[in-house]
Amino acid sequence: MGESFTIFEDLGKIDYKKAWDYQEVQFSRVVDSKLFNRESPESRRPIKHHLIFCEHPHVYTLGKSGQANNLLIQDDFLKKIDAQFYKINRGGDITYHGPGQLVGYPIFDLEQMELGIREYIHKLEEAIILTVAEYGIEASRLDGATGVWLDANTSQARKVCAIGVRASRYVSMHGFALNVNTNLEYFNHINPCGFVDKGVTSLQKELSREVDMAEVKTKLKNHLQKVFGLSFVTM
Repeated sequence: MGESFTIFEDLGKIDYKKAWDYQEVQFSRVVDSKLFNRESPESRRPIKHHLIFCEHPHVYTLGKSGQANNLLIQDDFLKKIDAQFYKINRGGDITYHGPGQLVGYPIFDLEQMELGIREYIHKLEEAIILTVAEYGIEASRLDGATGVWLDANTSQARKVCAIGVRASRYVSMHGFALNVNTNLEYFNHINPCGFVDKGVTSLQKELSREVDMAEVKTKLKNHLQKVFGLSFVTM
């Protein structure tokens, strides 16, 4: 379907709904390019994949297969802790986003990349695993769950990165949330990703020090580039 490249954007701290709307715009552009290429193969457009990094103010999001009772607080308490709540169109259950957490939204044409959804998620996990390894943290996958975990498949299993994606017309949306310097107390108000017997952690907690977010972004961007074979254009 023609050449492709990946536009990288760091949106900084941005409202969740504003970032979601922006994803939808970029998603539609990728889909439109795919449809154009199929209808007019003689004048193909390059596929512009997108990789978005950002942080959000305090917000809880519930995936389309999630259970509302995994949010353990009511609206009045949400306001008290200055948090928002959205039901969204990704897979997975409930999760939290907030300051100090690196959120990534890859909008990729998986068909053009010749990736199935499971392989795509596996590659996202691999890039995260490689990134935290640079800080001396050994992470892995947990049987029967998505995301990146420490001490997986033990009683001390704790998640350092959540993953929840959506794919339509083989184009991805939503993505991952890596806890860097995240306030983990906000996870006390949910059953993270629907688990009632698993913990959460952050790089800061594991290392007992604050971690440079810009450094993490650079390392993760580099690993995503290698794992997916991306060619970046920075906006």
